[in-house]
Amino acid sequence: MRSATLSAEPTPPGAAEFYRVNRGGGLFSESLSQRVGAVFAAVAYRLGVPPTILTAGNLVVGLATSAAVVALASTDVPTWIAGLVALVGWQLAYALDCADGQLARVAGQTSPAGARVDVLCDIAVQISLVTALSAVAVDQRPSTASWVVALFAGTWMVNLVTSVMQAGPNSGSMVTSTSLPVRLVKLVRDYGAVIFVAGLVLLLVPQWTIWLLAAFTVINGGFLLASIAFTGRTALRS
Repeated sequence: MRSATLSAEPTPPGAAEFYRVNRGGGLFSESLSQRVGAVFAAVAYRLGVPPTILTAGNLVVGLATSAAVVALASTDVPTWIAGLVALVGWQLAYALDCADGQLARVAGQTSPAGARVDVLCDIAVQISLVTALSAVAVDQRPSTASWVVALFAGTWMVNLVTSVMQAGPNSGSMVTSTSLPVRLVKLVRDYGAVIFVAGLVLLLVPQWTIWLLAAFTVINGGFLLASIAFTGRTALRS
């Protein structure tokens, strides 16, 4: 009698394996968003879902969340409902954004086209987020000057643009320390933390949204000027 030897099926990578290849994004993002993204990536891997589908999920959830916030802001529905939608929806979309890259790296499915569509979807989601925050700010304070909203919208993209630049071969950081105090300070530019704070403001004190816009404008505008000065000084020395 001849016995057959069955080869064991390889164990699919778990969330820990996906989390190990995360690209960071800040203390909050690493502690929460990337971990949730790793769970999504592990499930997608088991189901055979390609990374671009997760990218599309980020786009759909992000746009739907922002559209819901804009729609609810102009109705008689209690404002906390829009805040809850924003708090949960934007975090879910960002977790999917974290997951697509993790899945692509572990599954060996990275590609220039995949990276480009990821960035393009990020831009679309963040445009919708800016629109939603601006709509709530104006709804809560109709006297808001148009230039305030325009300046907020213009400076918001600083974070995204500099993040994309950091991924290139000529990337550099003004503050390279990874100590806890420095990482805590950098939370002001951690996208996961920023959308968490934005969601909390919409949920608890929507009338403060205009001050949230002002704070983001100052932070992103200040970082842009500091980056120009830092990079310009480096260029002059080279």
